[in-house]
Amino acid sequence: MNVISEKKRALEALLFVWGSPLGIKAAADAIEVPTPVARELIEDLQREYAERGSGLMIREINGGYQFCTDPACEKYIAKLCTPVKEKRLSNAAMEVLAIIAYKQPVSRGEIEYIRGIKCDRVLEGLVKRGLVEERGKGTGLGRPALFGTTNLFLEKFGIASINELPRIEEIENIIQCGEEKIQHIEFDLKDGED
Repeated sequence: MNVISEKKRALEALLFVWGSPLGIKAAADAIEVPTPVARELIEDLQREYAERGSGLMIREINGGYQFCTDPACEKYIAKLCTPVKEKRLSNAAMEVLAIIAYKQPVSRGEIEYIRGIKCDRVLEGLVKRGLVEERGKGTGLGRPALFGTTNLFLEKFGIASINELPRIEEIENIIQCGEEKIQHIEFDLKDGED
């Protein structure tokens, strides 16, 4: 076995046992290669899994890499695994999470100003779930805590980085198109009543 094959094999094993996204620097240090070489080896592994049509894939999350299952295998996994009932996020929690995702780092006061309502408990719940974390202190009066999203947030929402969030303008377009469709439907219904 040549050195590159050995390093790639070791990297694959590290990704498997680590579970959480493994940072490229930590991976490179562990297999004793420069960071660009580790990145190249991971990209090779990603290609190999894709080319053979594997049920596993390696995805990038915020500069780290982790194993996950191919979404095409979801129905089989669902048959095997008893679904764990997860409590869904409330509308209030989704609002606060969206504000944090788009404005991070952001203070509780700024979130409350945007929402027009207190958010202590909602914010506390998001921190407990690991979707949000404290990212330091602000420079304002009392040096308020600043919050940002976590890697778990990226994992749960299936995105590699915050940069993949849709732009606000795109969301406004979707909402506007939806409202126009609703108005069309309401007009058609009224028209048919005569």
